[in-house]
Amino acid sequence: MLPGVYGFTWNIGHLIFLGIFYTVVVVIATTFVVCSLRARKDLKARKDELIRWHLDFEDLPEAARHCRHELAGEVDYRLCPNEFDCRKCAQHREFEARKSALAVASNKAHGEENTLGFDMPPDRMYHRGHTWVKPEANDTVTIGLDDFGNRLLGKPDHVTLPEVGSKLQVNGTAWEIKKQNTTLRILAPIDGEVIATGGPEQEWYLKVKTNGNGVNTTHLLRNGEIQPWLLREMERLQLALAQEGVGESLADGGVLVDDPAQQQPEVNWDAVWGEMFLEP
Repeated sequence: MLPGVYGFTWNIGHLIFLGIFYTVVVVIATTFVVCSLRARKDLKARKDELIRWHLDFEDLPEAARHCRHELAGEVDYRLCPNEFDCRKCAQHREFEARKSALAVASNKAHGEENTLGFDMPPDRMYHRGHTWVKPEANDTVTIGLDDFGNRLLGKPDHVTLPEVGSKLQVNGTAWEIKKQNTTLRILAPIDGEVIATGGPEQEWYLKVKTNGNGVNTTHLLRNGEIQPWLLREMERLQLALAQEGVGESLADGGVLVDDPAQQQPEVNWDAVWGEMFLEP
């Protein structure tokens, strides 16, 4: 009972009850205020992008979450426990330390521009969301969509690029592409500040200024990792299409054709693109 309610009397039992009641109210109110302030701070710090990626990664099928070291044949089976951010993975450093001189030589030998029919220049590093990063002078990088992503999407209907001065976070939103009735979020491959924007016609999308202390690209794929990754991506694409009821390959001589949505308009490309660009 509370004061003012019929039958309430001031006694030791009611005093204890009121003490507990108002303590709970204060705790709930304080928790709400603290959570609100933290949420506001997180949004300002763009942690909302990291939260979104965390949730998206958890929703990815197992086939999309295999570790790069499994793809490279360094371990029989391993799922990535770090949301494709090898920068914070102790096991990644151990794998790298165990690589032999033969493996390093093999990586160099695989540094070819044409990989499984895809144009993948060896002077670039690649994000699992199908963007590439090319280091430039003065602590800047150029970012674009890789050949697999370009072929799978075809010509975009519309591109929404960030404003110059915007901050990027790894696995946050780099830019958005609209194709048919789908708006697709392209994941940022690197941290930094946008200093210039391009587009499909320029064959690059963003130029980004890094923090000036040497950008950490540990999480990006390169050299001998590219071919086994693309093989697995083609397998994932075929699986995604099979789930949509497309039994035949959308490849020409083993190579992904440009803009397959034009050839198979009945497919739910929203689901397929979401699967392949890590946005389930």
